[in-house]
Amino acid sequence: MRGVNKVILIGNLGKDPDVQHLDGNIAVAKFPLATTESFKDRHGKLVSQTEWHTVVLWRGLAELAEKYLHKSSLVYIEGRLRTRNWDDKDGNRRFATEVVGDNLIMLDKKNDADSGSHDADSNNVEDNDDNNDPAGSLPF
Repeated sequence: MRGVNKVILIGNLGKDPDVQHLDGNIAVAKFPLATTESFKDRHGKLVSQTEWHTVVLWRGLAELAEKYLHKSSLVYIEGRLRTRNWDDKDGNRRFATEVVGDNLIMLDKKNDADSGSHDADSNNVEDNDDNNDPAGSLPF
């Protein structure tokens, strides 16, 4: 039986995307995404819990992020988890789990200046290339 590795997040960027271009002019973007859940505790007090995720976008999605996303942008991200490891300068084994995005929808409301010829799905971009990570690891 095949496994399923699927992540869906809606949240706000913690900072502007860090975009780099690899050999062959392949764009890769990386940014922190905050998802916040609110609930009432047993005393009726509203409690918010924020989780931080590292999101990585490749190629066309990375270029879209570079052009349109900024700190606090509200986005829908669909993708998969990828864990990578490396040895740091002291020889310690380090791990990072990241969300590799396959689909991005910008959820910020459009400015009045932007309204015009954009259709409703113009901010929905998919990158269904199965080989989104040609190098097997990230440059940062």
